[in-house]
Amino acid sequence: MKRVKLDQRFGREAFGDDPANYHSARPPYPQATWAALRERAGLRAGIDILEIGAGSGLATVALLGHRPRSLVAVEPDGRLADYLRVSIDDPCLDIVEAPFETADLKPASFDLVAAATMFHWLDPKASLKKIHRLLRPGGAVALWWNVFGDAGRPDAFHDETVHLFASHPSSLSSGDVERLPHGLDTGARVAELAATGFIADEPQFLSWTLTLDPAAVRRLYATYSNVAALPPAERGALLDTLEDIAASRFGGHVERNMTTAIYTARRRS
Repeated sequence: MKRVKLDQRFGREAFGDDPANYHSARPPYPQATWAALRERAGLRAGIDILEIGAGSGLATVALLGHRPRSLVAVEPDGRLADYLRVSIDDPCLDIVEAPFETADLKPASFDLVAAATMFHWLDPKASLKKIHRLLRPGGAVALWWNVFGDAGRPDAFHDETVHLFASHPSSLSSGDVERLPHGLDTGARVAELAATGFIADEPQFLSWTLTLDPAAVRRLYATYSNVAALPPAERGALLDTLEDIAASRFGGHVERNMTTAIYTARRRS
């Protein structure tokens, strides 16, 4: 039976209950991500960057490390926006607390627009058209996702626990028997870019392994949107089960296969 997907609007408030846990539990992006953005999307010192859905700042800090002239971080959840204000002290950073769809941003004012593991929460056509307007001629957009899973490698913990999620709504980023995970659906992502005035590069995929102990499993899964959407008692029971499986069946050592999918494209003049 086809699982129900979460509503796109849920993403605006799904991750702000515990920003500190979200920031510490979510895996970082591989260093090769930033190399790809430097080579393909013009990430460098002195540019103006827009980051959509900055969340707790997992990508924000790395983008600021490239010494841009400015970085405007759009974040709809006030709790995450407050976390950004407290946790990142950088005069180049300007936080706009608003949904991207309604954020008041000046056209043709950015060299790079970036979105890290969040673009599945937006309407792609409308959002890419807005990005096109916000970019300067020759500017670039970079969309990337940390995807939990890799079809080319077995993932024992996923196989052992996937049944626990069968009756729950699925995240907009996840795949199922009928569709690829959002970040791995290259045909759809490249077509969306081409249809909205961009010249897309060949997508790039980075395969790596995330190692977790039972407590880290619990913290990580607590940040999943389809887990956050559950009633508190049901959510707690699910996290208890996941933590117990990690401890009792995996000896306290869980390896999850990861794929970082990177899409870059240039604005047509």
